Amino acid sequence: MSTGRAVGTAIGVLLLILVVGALVIAGIVGFLNALPDPAREAEAPRPIVDSATPAAAPEASGPETPGAFRDLADPDWLDRTAAAHGIPRRALAAYAAADIRTRQESQCTVGWNTLAAIGWVESRHGRLQGGSIDDDGVARPHIIGIALDGTNNTLAIPDTDGGALDGDTEWDRAVGPMQFIPETWSRWAVDAGSTGNASPHSIDDAALAAARYLCRLDGSLETEEQWIRAILSYNNSLSYQQQVATRAERYAEAAD
Repeated sequence: MSTGRAVGTAIGVLLLILVVGALVIAGIVGFLNALPDPAREAEAPRPIVDSATPAAAPEASGPETPGAFRDLADPDWLDRTAAAHGIPRRALAAYAAADIRTRQESQCTVGWNTLAAIGWVESRHGRLQGGSIDDDGVARPHIIGIALDGTNNTLAIPDTDGGALDGDTEWDRAVGPMQFIPETWSRWAVDAGSTGNASPHSIDDAALAAARYLCRLDGSLETEEQWIRAILSYNNSLSYQQQVATRAERYAEAAD
């Protein structure tokens, strides 16, 4: 083989190696780009906080008497919104009233849609396990979560209430349509409807307690940082935040 031919062959081989190498690198880059980006994964969506829950006329809301809480929102708005979203009207009345009440009490904007999204994720608005929310606002049968014993991706939370709320004297279980842990409920319980009994099984009490709990960190949920921090304090899970955000966004976008 001549020197010229040998050189040409060597150059050809080198070029082939470079081309193959470039293709391999391109393939690797493409593969890496296709992988989930942890930074992007951590940026769950923050929905619109619908702060325009229309209140009923002042004379319609009445004094602080049993039943007044659930009547805080405009009835026509409740009818339209419940029908549009498939949210039980009794549950929607509680979410809307809790939003209105927290704005009246502390100027904290939660958004009815945020509370409704949590209610959907936690218990499908009280319909989990084949139940429903009765006209008095109580979810029947009572919704009791799994034992928080450290299995099934749960934290291990030994019993804190002697089984009074959840019937379990060994481990705590989340209870009610908004799924409060007994220890948290003991600190945030509220008798929203002035019935004389604060119960996590009442959607009125649970929705208002949830709203106040969400407001405790920043006094509002109107910015992205505030909303994310509040939701993660309710359940420190990225997938949970994403589920709530997606559902809340859907509710807000279709609201009138």
